[in-house]
Amino acid sequence: MTAVLSREELKKKREQYIVPGVKQLYADPPHLVRGKGQFLYDEKGKEYLDMFAGIVTVSVGHCHPKVTARTVEQVQTLQHTSTVFMTQPMVDLAEKLAQITPGNLSKTFVTNSGTEANEAAIRMARLATGRHEVIALRHSYHGESHLASSLTGNHTWRPDVMPAAGIAFAANAYCYRCPFKKTPDNCNLECAKDVERVIQTQTSGKPAVMIAEPIQGVGGAITPPDAYFGEVKKILEQYGVLFISDEVQTGVGRTGNHWFGITNWGVQPDFITMAKGLANGLPIGAYITTPEIADHGQKQQINTFGGNPISTATACAVLETIEEEKLMQNAKVVGEYLMEGLRDLQKSFPQVADVRGKGLMVGAELADENKTPLTKEAARIVELAKDDGVILGKGGLYGNTIRIKPPLSITKENVDTALKAMRKALEATTKVPVS
Repeated sequence: MTAVLSREELKKKREQYIVPGVKQLYADPPHLVRGKGQFLYDEKGKEYLDMFAGIVTVSVGHCHPKVTARTVEQVQTLQHTSTVFMTQPMVDLAEKLAQITPGNLSKTFVTNSGTEANEAAIRMARLATGRHEVIALRHSYHGESHLASSLTGNHTWRPDVMPAAGIAFAANAYCYRCPFKKTPDNCNLECAKDVERVIQTQTSGKPAVMIAEPIQGVGGAITPPDAYFGEVKKILEQYGVLFISDEVQTGVGRTGNHWFGITNWGVQPDFITMAKGLANGLPIGAYITTPEIADHGQKQQINTFGGNPISTATACAVLETIEEEKLMQNAKVVGEYLMEGLRDLQKSFPQVADVRGKGLMVGAELADENKTPLTKEAARIVELAKDDGVILGKGGLYGNTIRIKPPLSITKENVDTALKAMRKALEATTKVPVS
């Protein structure tokens, strides 16, 4: 086994051998060498409470015994064949997804990532409708490939070469920074109605599909008003437009109550895409759609690694664990406790301007009294919390939202620890302003 490097040695080698675009979250990054449950450990043995779950991916905890055992068993039994050969784990996963997704969604295509899943779903929607244009939302994030980054409504993650054509962006349901200068009590769902305006003015009038995250993850846990998706779905049906619910972050129980986030709003999508927490950190992605839509894709598809026995067997174990340990219910209960704690912080720190989310998909946006984003302060709070043994994320268009999206297995005691670290960091940035 390779000797464990010090963080200074590792940082130097990373800078030497890894492309510069693969950046660090921290100015002073720890060297993480081990994980267990909701905790990570660096090369010196320091423990960190992981409240970001490997960017919303470690759904049932690091190195979960049952999940890890299933992975090891599959590695020792059959590792790889590709989709042109018949193996059981991929089919077992597809059957389970048909059982837990809403409505008539029952045909699955398994990939290696959320990016691939979104690309594949867009392709299928275009085939099924005979149309080509796509509607996405501002502040969205849909992946790193050329098409997926072109679907993304955030300059940080959009392509730095000519983007893909045929994509139009509607306003997102960002109540704290409403693009129409409205408030939730008098907005008349202008954000939803903007989808129709976009169809009428930025497309041929016949787009193929709309893709949207139920809660925008990289966008900063932007959570729509209750009636938003219902109104959007009515507009899409009026124009014959299919709907993809991108559940790469909100899926597999993260929002509490339901397996998939869109169900919180009672809307039936034509596709659900998923990845991240589905296999607890192993490479996987998938879309699921209806038989009627899937029947339009008769041309042979192949994915060398997608649907591989290791990732799909692991995913089955993850879904079983979420059920057996009642982690969806835990996400709801502990998530509500977390939101209450963050709102309590707001009373002492007005720079915590907006708290939003569902379940354990939570964000706290930092801004001053004029809603000016406190970007440097957010970065400083994330850094200070890390020094105090708590891993937080950050995001949003302005990089000023603290992203709190831990493993679904965390406890109220863990939340208290995280809130204590946040309070300490907020006090430090208040006493010594970030320049």
